[in-house]
Amino acid sequence: MAAHQKFKRLQTLAGRGSRPCFLWGPRQTGKSTLLKELFPAARNYDILLSEEFERLVRKPSILREEVLASSSPHGSPIVIDEVQKIPSLLDEIHWLIRERAVPFILCGSSPRKLIRGGGGLLGGRALRYELHPLVYPEIPGFDLVRALNHGLLAPHYVSDDPIPQLHAYVGSYLREEIAAEGLARSLPVFARFLESAAFSNGEIINYQNVASDCGVSRPTATAYFEILSDTLIGRFLPSFRKRPKRRVIQAPKFYFFDLGLANMLLKRGRLEPGGEAFGKALEHFIHQEIIAHSHYSRLGYPLSFWRTASQLEVDFILGEGEVAVEVKAVAPVSERHLRGLRAFREEYRPRRSVVVSLDARPRIMDGIQVLPWREFLEELWAGKLIH
Repeated sequence: MAAHQKFKRLQTLAGRGSRPCFLWGPRQTGKSTLLKELFPAARNYDILLSEEFERLVRKPSILREEVLASSSPHGSPIVIDEVQKIPSLLDEIHWLIRERAVPFILCGSSPRKLIRGGGGLLGGRALRYELHPLVYPEIPGFDLVRALNHGLLAPHYVSDDPIPQLHAYVGSYLREEIAAEGLARSLPVFARFLESAAFSNGEIINYQNVASDCGVSRPTATAYFEILSDTLIGRFLPSFRKRPKRRVIQAPKFYFFDLGLANMLLKRGRLEPGGEAFGKALEHFIHQEIIAHSHYSRLGYPLSFWRTASQLEVDFILGEGEVAVEVKAVAPVSERHLRGLRAFREEYRPRRSVVVSLDARPRIMDGIQVLPWREFLEELWAGKLIH
């Protein structure tokens, strides 16, 4: 596949107007590229550049002095890339917004350092947007098997061999994000934790087991999971607890932000339909798509899972129970695949119940829709699944 392939991103910062905003997203999701395409006339400060970092960290007021001395094209924002590297810049930015109404777009891979550094996030004045890995409608000629094997970061999806890039990605994350958390002395331990945490991908987290695997205390393992979440490398999926009649599991699940990263950490081989790992990867992929849709559509609906103490389960509950989604990498779906959805329907009466599968054509089984994965994604992104 051509490494230079262009993807038309769905994130356009819609609704921003002239308000300041943050654009958050993990490394290599394409934030800088997107902002250059959306705002080609914008003045850009790239704090990844060592010379830019050094002069601004030494004297943050330089930003204010330069902005006041310049004249930007009408409506063009000032872009600060990797703003979390210098939390003290937020004071200058806040002043410029308040006193001069300067439009800013602040871009970064993690708000954690800004919050912990005491800079806050502009006192709630700024909108928040996220950029996710590539999603189905952004990729011409979408290839499911390729996506599940390579992941959805653009450089990895188009690569013929993404494994070296994924290894480099983890190394860069450890050096630049985790070292910045003050855990430089613990990098080998955190690297072991990452591999152990990968076994929790798509599963309910057992903090004690992870702690034992990587030789740390349970509170440390818990704190490490929080770091993964705060630095956008992973995401907790809460359990659905609305008026339960049955006893439900309340601990969260955990998913890495990109399934290619999970594949590499788990040392999965080639994934092909029919294998258990393919099924787990398909579930992870559908999770990524739903999360991105919730953000890009600006619906902001919650996402959760449902599991009872008797092990009845539904993979994803959208909204407050309006839509229940089970993912099965099988064809055809049979009666035994519907147990969880049937139990959830008895208790909550969702508006729609769907099994995402490898079936060739859609059908209905006892009021439950069986949708081929592609048709499910077409409905999701067309706004027909939840609205």
